[in-house]
Amino acid sequence: MRIDVLGAVRAFRDDGAPVPLGGPRHREVLGRLVAAEGRMVTTETLVDDLWAEQPPARAVGALRTFVAALRRALEPDRPPRTPPRVLVTEGPGYALRLPREDVDVHRFQDALARARRTPVEVAALGEALAAWRGPAYADVTGSAWAERERARLEELRAEAVELRARLLLDRGEGAGLVSDLRDHVAVHPWREPAWTLLARALHHAGRRADALDTLRRARATLADQLGLDPGADLLRLETDILNGAAPSAAPAATWTGPGVPLGPRTTVDVARTLALAGGDALVRSRSDRLAAITAAERTGDLALTARIIGAYDVPALWSRADDSAQSRAVVEAAVRTLAALGPDAPAELTVRLLATVAVESRSADLTPQERDRARGAARRAEALARELGDPALLAFALNGVFLQSFARPGLAAARDRTGAEILDLATAHDLPAFAVLGRLVRLQSASALGDLDTASAHAEAAERLAAATEAPLVPVLTAWFRARAAATRSTEPGGPPPATVAAHYRAADEALRTAGMPGLHRGLLPLALLGLRLLHGRPAPADPRLDRGPYRPWTEPLLLLDQGREAQARTALAAAPAPPPDHMQEALWCLTARAAVRLGDRDTAARAATALRDARAEDAGAASGLLTLGPVAAYLEEAEECAGTG
Repeated sequence: MRIDVLGAVRAFRDDGAPVPLGGPRHREVLGRLVAAEGRMVTTETLVDDLWAEQPPARAVGALRTFVAALRRALEPDRPPRTPPRVLVTEGPGYALRLPREDVDVHRFQDALARARRTPVEVAALGEALAAWRGPAYADVTGSAWAERERARLEELRAEAVELRARLLLDRGEGAGLVSDLRDHVAVHPWREPAWTLLARALHHAGRRADALDTLRRARATLADQLGLDPGADLLRLETDILNGAAPSAAPAATWTGPGVPLGPRTTVDVARTLALAGGDALVRSRSDRLAAITAAERTGDLALTARIIGAYDVPALWSRADDSAQSRAVVEAAVRTLAALGPDAPAELTVRLLATVAVESRSADLTPQERDRARGAARRAEALARELGDPALLAFALNGVFLQSFARPGLAAARDRTGAEILDLATAHDLPAFAVLGRLVRLQSASALGDLDTASAHAEAAERLAAATEAPLVPVLTAWFRARAAATRSTEPGGPPPATVAAHYRAADEALRTAGMPGLHRGLLPLALLGLRLLHGRPAPADPRLDRGPYRPWTEPLLLLDQGREAQARTALAAAPAPPPDHMQEALWCLTARAAVRLGDRDTAARAATALRDARAEDAGAASGLLTLGPVAAYLEEAEECAGTG
């Protein structure tokens, strides 16, 4: 499958056959998802983007019709009732899942990014430029999102043309550049680098007089029409040519050394504010943040890039990314910038970049090597922040420490100590967002240890802070905690009936559905309902409408066993990997233990028992603060008995 948007929106199968995409609305939906670069776009955003004025009454239904038709076109051989793999449902919206090399605009942007870092990639940049067939999204007219994307991509295209020309000229090549750059200047007469590169190309071709004439026209254009004096590069080039010297290459941007202060952070400041609002604003804030990082990297100004990356110190609570591709992009930008800055960078910027690596490297989505890198970054950020004595910086670094503290089951007490320090720092130094984080971390830790009274006190305090600081996501999370607490009480005399607890879970899930946190939302309700069933010794919920999301490999064996499909359950258990080291690891190991015990799988039961031993005093799943499967000890004891290790 290949999708092109650098021109009209179109798609092709692997054999080159065109995909019939349907009408203009179908192509616009596909184009809008391409523009999101693999990130989820909410249904609400898609409706707003497709109908700029007043959406029709049945806009959501129409959107679903477009999506269904696109799915049939993109995956015509997909068996009935199997989930789509290309245009997928994710949280409250849709996302396009294709390798970046299969989408022309992504290939172009990646080629440009590589060429910025590595000049030898200039040939690939030329190939990417040649793929343009006209304005991006050329057949999507009258849509504000498309206009924004066209403007953004035209700017990147202009930069790419100039970067390619500069790289070729710097290494003494340039045949054919004069014609291309003349066309480029005609379209972009206000871009001074374009004039400078055209003059260099003419001089390289032995046309000294034409080069000087070009520079004079550039000066006249800039002065007469914009009132601007020529820049240093243009003046230096003119002097070199007049003196008969070989034109010198423009100097590369360099790091200016220590002592550079943190300056204004306009776009990222707005993004930070939006992030705390939740919902579509949260989704948009993440997109704005990545756009700001990309723009900063384009400038070649390492100090600016470091400030933009490190300024988004929005507290983070959950160990699974809402958009793993976006998080990886932020982490890689931070790693690149750290390497480029070197050991002489200001310590404050180094801490912020390291903390960003730790916070954005959500443990559920990482390879073992990436986890090691993230944990190392968290340790270094904490140590440096303590040396600097900056409480806000230390709170940010400790957020990374918290998110990297899920190395194994049984660490709730250690996380509580981190949460307590974050809370103390935030209270003493007026850091309200981190005060909320500290309360929620301590809520999770008390929940994991089964101390519901303490957890409830932290929930109430977090809600009071949220009301004072306009943080609407907090009551969404505390509603889940209260459902979790009700689940535990439902096993006690006089406690609420399971049906009431299930209703609480469903109400909490409905509020979370539109909160802009798909990494938290996906699969959470089915796991909570399964935990409630296990607390009461009842079969797993078999409702096919429940999306088990990332937890499916560990819930599937029990679901199959409760349906009497033992052979399939055994196969599913054998295929389930070790749970990732995240908030849900104790829960997933307990599910593995229960399935192994029921199947008499001694080896798997032994592995689960080994993993759970240090978490004996905790409640399964309760480290999330959102649900519970009951005491870990019960699952551990039956696993040890099955394995013969008890």
